[in-house]
Amino acid sequence: MGAGHDTVAAELVRRAGEHGHRASTVDVLSLLPRSLGRWLRRGYQVSVRHAPWTYGAIYHAFLRPGRGPRPSGVPLARLAGDRLRELVERDRVDVVVPVFHLAAQLTGHLRASGLLPVPSVVYVIEFGTHRHWLHPGNDHFLCLTEQAAQEARRATGRPADVTGPVVAPRFTVPAPGAARWGQVFARKYPGRTPVLMSAGAWGIASRPHTTARLLAGHGYLPVVLCGRNDRLRTSLARVPGTLALGWQEDMPGLMGATRALVDNAGGLTAVQALAAGLPVVSHRPLPGHFAQGARRMAGLGVSDMAEDEAELLADLTRLTRPGAERELRIARGRELFHGESEPLDRVLAVAAADTGK
Repeated sequence: MGAGHDTVAAELVRRAGEHGHRASTVDVLSLLPRSLGRWLRRGYQVSVRHAPWTYGAIYHAFLRPGRGPRPSGVPLARLAGDRLRELVERDRVDVVVPVFHLAAQLTGHLRASGLLPVPSVVYVIEFGTHRHWLHPGNDHFLCLTEQAAQEARRATGRPADVTGPVVAPRFTVPAPGAARWGQVFARKYPGRTPVLMSAGAWGIASRPHTTARLLAGHGYLPVVLCGRNDRLRTSLARVPGTLALGWQEDMPGLMGATRALVDNAGGLTAVQALAAGLPVVSHRPLPGHFAQGARRMAGLGVSDMAEDEAELLADLTRLTRPGAERELRIARGRELFHGESEPLDRVLAVAAADTGK
């Protein structure tokens, strides 16, 4: 739905091309008939932005982990089946890699029905494995953590490997743009400690103005990523002591020039921050899988969960200043990227095993 799935898919394609393989991406929503995918995306965006409790209710009814009957995503996913099969045949595809739960429902159904002739390797890009990721028809699962892999194995009976998250290499090396951003912060807001705040690609956050005022009032410089939400950027720019930014390409530079990330989703931005060595504090996460992901990260010890404003300020005090606690948090975050195997290697191994049958 958002930019995280696209970014992970693009990085997998880049890695495949770097190793001499031919790979491409397709948005499963674009395969749905009669512009249904566009309306689904729009409806999801509106619900999360304007009435997040509605998405929380949908998540509770359809997706949350646990036992008991729950509606399936297969009927919706099946509508894209014919077009996906056409693409697989046309492009002579050897393996399909879903990085979105609706795509995993589609490939799982097609494999279980004998309608998809090539294996499906699901890459679960979230820390929490909700039900729609885990269709047992899929051949293999790749997960960020051992906890997620165990959940996948129990729910599907299929193999699941721990590969860690996927990020572009530029997040794991010193960022050239960090010095430039540092100069901007020092010139415009001297003496303030810059802290990144993320509202995702769509610019959706819970009470971002309140958080920005809190941070600015305690000597921080809130650098707010508003994504493509120009209305949010314009309104946050009026908060004294706040730097509100639109869509940014130089995320490594921003992360290299700030001292912590205040995150609300436990998604790709948080993962990129961990790779870049930027401590993450989750605060007021959006409901549903956002909150689940943020709490899973905190449970792993790679981030902090600030339940209220006092905890947020206390966490930032500990993590923005030099010292053992900051270094430990950075080290734990980077450990996530040393999984048991490289995602692309596992994908290729599954494809090769299927070809050799």
